[in-house]
Amino acid sequence: MYYKSIKPLIIDESDDYIFINKPPFISTLADRNDTVTILSLVKDYNDDYQICHRLDKETSGVLLIAKNAEAYRNASIQFEHRQVDKTYHAIVDGLHQFKDEIVDLPLHTTASGYVKISHRQGKNAKTIFNTIESYKKHSLVACKPETGRMHQIRVHLASLKASITADETYGGNPLFLSAIKRNYHAAKETEEQSIIKRFALHAKSLILTDLHGEKISAEAPYPKDFEVAIKQLRKNS
Repeated sequence: MYYKSIKPLIIDESDDYIFINKPPFISTLADRNDTVTILSLVKDYNDDYQICHRLDKETSGVLLIAKNAEAYRNASIQFEHRQVDKTYHAIVDGLHQFKDEIVDLPLHTTASGYVKISHRQGKNAKTIFNTIESYKKHSLVACKPETGRMHQIRVHLASLKASITADETYGGNPLFLSAIKRNYHAAKETEEQSIIKRFALHAKSLILTDLHGEKISAEAPYPKDFEVAIKQLRKNS
């Protein structure tokens, strides 16, 4: 889908901040392969506005934009000091009953951009996981990263043998209807497509403190592909 403005993506707005619901398949920052990014849309909207953090291209969900330099600095300090409360939802392969499951494993980004657990080279990374729902062969998991390392949730879930569905980089499997629906057969001569065509990770909510010391928060509804995947998993459980 082609986006011309951040306007339809806005969830909430104050004097200093905008919360948007980032769609999947669009880069947050400048990308040499894409002319349209969240950054380009933000700058078209108002050149003074700044993006406070980033989400992977395939990840959907809540993203914070500062309207002025003071607001940007305020958010940056909170991100740096781990004072921003972030919750992601992930559909993962397998049945898991996580209850405040803590993964505290250091992560190292290799030259190719692949992230691996490394006690020797890695930077500390911590995530807490809780199962929200279980289906037939999958689970919906709430993920709270306390640090903000690249691919952190994806790698930490893979370490629990709970790779994010359709995250082939870190061991996830495509979500085929034939695998969850009884007596379902794809049409002959056609290759079955995964219900969700990206890794199933969504930034659900964000809570921080504004310039007046008040808590501000936003929650991002699931995009259509994530919603459809959940619907099919519930229906075929």
